Amino acid sequence: MSKIQKIKGFADMFRQDADVFTYLENTAREVFGRYGFGELRTPVLEKTELFQKSIGEDTDVVGKEMYTFPDRKGRSLTMRPEATAGMVRAFIESKEYQPGRICKYFSTGPMFRYERPQKGRLRQFHQLDVEIFGAPEAQADAELILMLTTFLNEIGLKKLAVELNSLGCHDCRPAYRQALTDYYTSKNREEFCEDCRRRIDTNPMRVLDCKVPTCKELVKDAPSIADHLCDECEQHFADVKAVLDGAGVEYVLNPRLVRGLDYYVRTTYEITSNDIGSQTAVAGGGRYDGLVLNLGGPDCPGTGFACGMERLALLLGEREAPAPDFYLAVVEKDAGNQAMIFAQQMREKGLSGDVSYGGGSMKSRMRAANKSGAKACLIIGQDEFENGTVTVKDMAGDNDQYTIKREEYLKSL
Repeated sequence: MSKIQKIKGFADMFRQDADVFTYLENTAREVFGRYGFGELRTPVLEKTELFQKSIGEDTDVVGKEMYTFPDRKGRSLTMRPEATAGMVRAFIESKEYQPGRICKYFSTGPMFRYERPQKGRLRQFHQLDVEIFGAPEAQADAELILMLTTFLNEIGLKKLAVELNSLGCHDCRPAYRQALTDYYTSKNREEFCEDCRRRIDTNPMRVLDCKVPTCKELVKDAPSIADHLCDECEQHFADVKAVLDGAGVEYVLNPRLVRGLDYYVRTTYEITSNDIGSQTAVAGGGRYDGLVLNLGGPDCPGTGFACGMERLALLLGEREAPAPDFYLAVVEKDAGNQAMIFAQQMREKGLSGDVSYGGGSMKSRMRAANKSGAKACLIIGQDEFENGTVTVKDMAGDNDQYTIKREEYLKSL
């Protein structure tokens, strides 16, 4: 019978990998909590139209990468390719919005995109996602960047590069899009890649973000968004930069940074790390005023970011699991029940450790104890079984050992 294997682009996570993700999630909860954010968990499955209306039907995500299928009633459903749309949907549906109220949420969990699997980028991947609803001020954007860099520093990433841009607003961006279209038409359209030839007509700003070398060369002299910002967008961007300057956060202005989703306006940013020698993008985000309104809610501003956890895990490497307090070596075969009860009593006192279950040779039990990395090996052989004692062997120090009544040992903990 042939064995069933996991789907390509999906990964199993055993302890050495799962521990890194748990560390990232716990650190995020602690850091984000300092800034007043609370956790929001949303479903991994949503109606397809949610992503079509929010991300944009002309984006690669919606056009090429979503896992979409009909349910038994013929309704089109999609495994979430990103978190913001679901967070906005939950915010609207729950009626959390109130005039003057600012809502801060973070979320963590799996996302799904059908693309070529590669190291640090799978078809099921995981993100930390953060959103602020109800704050139009530039200070909200700046706070997110400050919180993001704080989190990344907290997990041990120090060599960070912040790229920053403004995409303008719904009032000033049309003129810029036209300027880009005029610039592209002055070039030989056939020199652009197939995707960019389509984007020139549907989403000209996305051409700036193309990674194909010929396209990058073609757009190097393209008009800059900075020359087309309205007065309000200029002031908004200036305030973001002023806060970052005052807080000592270094950044680089990148007029080609547009992000991959249609809903972004004004502030956008991306953070890369050089901690493993080569530049790796680990997080990005920006402002999306108008998205809540577009999805049926009030005209409520929004801003947020997302971190790719697989990328962060690659940078951090494996985390060493904390050493267990004990390994309970059962040598006497009839002592299994006593050993399990004794182990439970130790765990109720806050100790961690493992039990060897049934009996076995002293040599095999000590080999297992050494492999466990436990601070102490507790041995129950025939004498200990008959006398209600346990032999304690120090595994972290000089290997001293002594025998003690189990009740006394528990009292000493």
